[in-house]
Amino acid sequence: MYVAPRPLLADDPLFAIRLAFAAALGFVLAPLLQSSIPALMAALPVGLMAGNRKAFDPRKVFGAPIAFLVMVWLMSSLVSLTRPMPMVLIVLMGVLLFLGFLVIQRTGNPLGMLIVIVTVLMSVMGMSSIAAMEMLRDAMSEACIASLFIIPAMYLLFPVRTREKAVEHYVPAPGHHVKAAAIRAGVQLLLCFWLYAFIEPGNIILAVVATFVLVFPSQQRSLEEARQRMVATLLGAAMALLLLFCFTIVGHLSVMVLLLFLAGLYFGTRMMTGREPPMVYQFGFSAMLALVGGSLTSSEPGYAVLTRVVLTLAGAMAAVLLTALLEALFVPEVARRTSHGQTGQTLGQP
Repeated sequence: MYVAPRPLLADDPLFAIRLAFAAALGFVLAPLLQSSIPALMAALPVGLMAGNRKAFDPRKVFGAPIAFLVMVWLMSSLVSLTRPMPMVLIVLMGVLLFLGFLVIQRTGNPLGMLIVIVTVLMSVMGMSSIAAMEMLRDAMSEACIASLFIIPAMYLLFPVRTREKAVEHYVPAPGHHVKAAAIRAGVQLLLCFWLYAFIEPGNIILAVVATFVLVFPSQQRSLEEARQRMVATLLGAAMALLLLFCFTIVGHLSVMVLLLFLAGLYFGTRMMTGREPPMVYQFGFSAMLALVGGSLTSSEPGYAVLTRVVLTLAGAMAAVLLTALLEALFVPEVARRTSHGQTGQTLGQP
């Protein structure tokens, strides 16, 4: 699957400031708009903007939030219609997961990941409670609509230096697309079923992290993605605890907004200059926003951080091990090739 390369200081010197300001602005807007999930108001615009490279592109800036909004409402409607028939809902979710992974395998287009992520979010929350799903849907809708205004405003205030438009090269995965998509959909559905039946839907990060691991075609790259997710979670958790500690000393919203801005500057700058791949710092930024937002509204910080770390590790490793096992059983030639790092696909620049 396509992964955005490292942002270049020469192309976009205000990249970090733009992300930091968007995060701070999102936390200011959340109480004003009475968002039920305040962290989303900051995390979604930051996440959408962090994947953009080079010059301002209206198709990406406006297209991504609109596509997300449409998918959220479409999927929530399907879950609402089929929830009285659980087996129908599970089969439907399995088909949608398969289609999402098939798009990724055949084209490398991140649109497939959007299908998978929204399917996971809406189905897990909907199986628990339609009211909980509708609350998540409404919060995500508010964040998508806010992104349509926040992101262009950030580009207007902090413009990009280059006029060159980014060109994204999508590379299909090597061979066996249908089998690979079926294996990944089966693993994803198994993890979702675990959330449906045995543990609280609030632990949904287990399945979400698995999605980011499953979208890559090789075992070697999946293991690297799992490692990056763990590093990012630990980094984001440490920053969240630091910010919350400072907030306990001076408990004013303006202080937290300033702290979030400074943390955003750190993560945005490290995306351009850090030792780890840029996605590590982007994921860490998102994890920090989620933990800070959750801790300010309901969660106990220490428990929230521990839960996030454990679920990230469990989701990432379950996805890697189950996929490797199923590929060894059903596609042994691919398992042998990928285990030796012979896929030959360039997925992004460190």
